[in-house]
Amino acid sequence: MKNKFILAAGLLFGLAALPATAQVKIGFIYQEKIYSQMPEAKQVEEDLKNTEKQYQTLIQAKIKDFQDKAAVYEKMPANTSDIIKQDKEKELQNLQTSIQEFQQNAQTSIQKKQAQLLQPIVKKIEENMHAVANENAYTFVFNNYEPGTGANPVLLHFPAEADISDLVLKKMGITPRPAGAPAPAAAAPVAAPAAKPAAPKK
Repeated sequence: MKNKFILAAGLLFGLAALPATAQVKIGFIYQEKIYSQMPEAKQVEEDLKNTEKQYQTLIQAKIKDFQDKAAVYEKMPANTSDIIKQDKEKELQNLQTSIQEFQQNAQTSIQKKQAQLLQPIVKKIEENMHAVANENAYTFVFNNYEPGTGANPVLLHFPAEADISDLVLKKMGITPRPAGAPAPAAAAPVAAPAAKPAAPKK
């Protein structure tokens, strides 16, 4: 948050240093608003959800395997040799470690895939934003954040006409969604399974 404030303040102070004769026109976009209305966004969300579902299926299978083997371990006769018990305990510990590592790797994989899928979309937004800015003589264009997104807005006061998000959407051939219309739900990150395997009893 501090870095965003410093960046915004620096840009605004920089405007004051422009020659008095310079014509400055400032606009901004809501990048998330534009993204949510792009057809490509729906495909990204579907791809991520499908990948998450695959990972969840594998995680649940690993947990079931652990639980089944843990149940067998718990039912071993009291006179089972220590060597066999230690071998089963080691197997269960290895399975538990494998589950934890897979969960972490799945999270990382989803994040990388999301960044990869979003890259061409962000580029498309930027290209059309620059086109709109040039066509309408905007000197500077900021990326602002809408209320409720969890991010602090860059601009705290502005005229309504400074928002060129709809112009960028129209430039891409997309009819802007009416104000107040619900946005499609974003894909959720890979969630940890509700039941976690318990460590075997010593």
